Amino acid sequence: MIEYIKGRLVEKNPTDVVVESASGVAYMINVSLCTSSKIKDTESIKLYIHTVIREDAHQLFGFFTREEREIFRKLIAVSGVGAGTARTILSSMDPQDVIRAVSGGDVSSFKNVKGIGLKTAQRIILDLKGKLDFGMGDAELPGLNPYEATAALRTEALDALEILGFVRKNCERYVDEILQKFPATTVENLIKMTLKAM
Repeated sequence: MIEYIKGRLVEKNPTDVVVESASGVAYMINVSLCTSSKIKDTESIKLYIHTVIREDAHQLFGFFTREEREIFRKLIAVSGVGAGTARTILSSMDPQDVIRAVSGGDVSSFKNVKGIGLKTAQRIILDLKGKLDFGMGDAELPGLNPYEATAALRTEALDALEILGFVRKNCERYVDEILQKFPATTVENLIKMTLKAM
């Protein structure tokens, strides 16, 4: 079992990264928007790994902190929540938001996530109540970086939303509205705000 992968950041996208280890092996690792927003464009990176092994594929999911990985693992243990849905939850909500929603019985926060209906939202809260206490504080969302939003930023955000399972055409209006209000945002925050607006 892989505990973590540490190496050179070769490529970074909102939903995945490529990391080359010291042995020269490059790993494609799926990440949530929460983790993606914390990864700086530095040469060295360390991600805590959860491996999903299926008959047709081996997938690596990487997390910036052990706490986020643990929340991911708790989520996929809930009936009806797979790895893709858990990643979408952690792309729509920060780990702190997940903890608060579970502890407060906030069904609507989970229902706002694509693929989560009322019964699944209730099951998440029921199954995870009292199991997500990692001593995590009320951390603020990453700040908006002051670089100019371009057509490439819009395209990158829409591509990532498609990977997360959303219909591109349905997302375009929300992305455009957010870019008008926050033209200097990052792609991670653009996607996060779009998920909350939909």
